[in-house]
Amino acid sequence: MSKSHSNPGPVTWAGIIAATCLMLFLSQKILWLVVPFLLALVLYYVLEPMAKRMVLAGISRNLAASGLSGAFLLFLIAVLLILYPIILPQVDQWQDTLSHYLNGGLSLLDSVVHGLEHQFGFMRNAHLSENIHNSFDALQAHFAERYMGTVVLTVIEWLPSLLLIPIITFFLLKEGGSFRQFLAQAVPNAYFEKTLFLSHAVNHAARLYFVGLFKLALLDILMVTVGLLILGIHSALMLGVMVGLISQIPYVGPLAGCMVSLLVVGTDFPDTLSMAYGVIILFVCIRLLDDFVFIPAIVGKSLRLHPLLSILMLFVGGTIAGISGLMLALPMLGIFMLLGETLEIIFTDQRLRARHAFALKLRKQSAASDLKAI
Repeated sequence: MSKSHSNPGPVTWAGIIAATCLMLFLSQKILWLVVPFLLALVLYYVLEPMAKRMVLAGISRNLAASGLSGAFLLFLIAVLLILYPIILPQVDQWQDTLSHYLNGGLSLLDSVVHGLEHQFGFMRNAHLSENIHNSFDALQAHFAERYMGTVVLTVIEWLPSLLLIPIITFFLLKEGGSFRQFLAQAVPNAYFEKTLFLSHAVNHAARLYFVGLFKLALLDILMVTVGLLILGIHSALMLGVMVGLISQIPYVGPLAGCMVSLLVVGTDFPDTLSMAYGVIILFVCIRLLDDFVFIPAIVGKSLRLHPLLSILMLFVGGTIAGISGLMLALPMLGIFMLLGETLEIIFTDQRLRARHAFALKLRKQSAASDLKAI
């Protein structure tokens, strides 16, 4: 939004927060559609400049939308076809592979805990190392029967939803402008000019936000990969992509990504604590760069959310919808904030309201004159 626009008032903010909470609650029932739609929205804003250049070059809108969304669909299918023969034969080995890395992580944790127990007597008296071993043995013994089947079924269930992304993107590229025109027809003439200007401002802010999220994910993947390469960790690219994507989940993601990296370090470098400290320092530095440099510079251009409100909405989203609520809380809050601010500006403008009232008066007078003439 432009800087001249005032911030939403308390009533508008109450409506924004209430609408966000309601949408988070409803999203649990249609999560299979909400997540592909948001990902398609990100892809739409990434591909839209290319679609515009293709249209200016003389290519029809339908062909441009079909070509771009079709290219992404082919890319997605190619990735699935490449990964399928690699992953499927290893499904039976996942339990052994997971146990292997958990054992490596446990060895690393043992080294740290034994060092702490050696220095602090109260930790030795609490039998911390023994309790950790018992918890790990219980997890390892029951992991396959409790979790592995659920994980595999969840992945299979989500594959059709991911294929919705290019389909939704196609219709957004093809008919996004027509949909905005359809909505504009419902706006009274007195509000049309202001609504048109604000709709472009909202669209620009949304583009900055969603493209910013995409850029932030790429930056995190790049920083994690380069950092792991510098530390000398094997499979740095694959681990960097996985950890970089996980890190996009607010608060929980960076911690989970760091834990995954520590499991790999504990397995590949069992006697080198300095590698583990290097991984921790790497993730702390990336987190600081994200919070104080990249997020304000890339994502912060579009949304003016107070840090306290962002944190509170993350907790609310996590309470209402779990992990999905953490991922969807800020995007949904940003969308409703832009819509709420736009509606408040339109309906509280006294000049526009006076024009609308005068237009209604003229319409009534014209209708009355037509009735008298009959």
